[in-house]
Amino acid sequence: MTTTTGTSTTTQIYRVYIKATPEAIWEAITKPEWTERYGYTGLVDYDLRPGGAYKVRATEPFKAASVAQGYQIPDVIIEGEVLEADPPRKLVTTFRMLMDPGIAAEPVTRVTHEIKQGQDGVCSLTLIHELEGAPKLAAIVGGALEDQGAGGGHAWVLSDLKTLLETGKPFAN
Repeated sequence: MTTTTGTSTTTQIYRVYIKATPEAIWEAITKPEWTERYGYTGLVDYDLRPGGAYKVRATEPFKAASVAQGYQIPDVIIEGEVLEADPPRKLVTTFRMLMDPGIAAEPVTRVTHEIKQGQDGVCSLTLIHELEGAPKLAAIVGGALEDQGAGGGHAWVLSDLKTLLETGKPFAN
């Protein structure tokens, strides 16, 4: 689901259902030993208290892939602040992507992860990204630039996370 005003998508909502515990999903979102295994292989670092820092560092394979595509990325590719942490149910952070100067100049956005226990060992993971005033970032995380080498955005990352938790192997690597 997306909310669009004029030509700018301001909120993107993604939901996946994962056969895993809320605790396993939480760990996969908040621990670098997990995040380096799916999606874009970034290494997360959370200070899981309100006001705590959040950052994602690029792995060496991520940096090498970027150089192969003709550009260099900084060591820290995403930064933000933890606004709310309620393990293993909810995580809210600010989000600033630093890989491109134009995107880094856009306003800070907000990401919410909500994990809900369902039936038969299946949980829902909902990611809400509030992107007011950040049209370039909205295009990237929405997957709109996938055919230009920018990746599949949040949907792709969440699909890879689901695959990893359910099978033990990511599909992206």
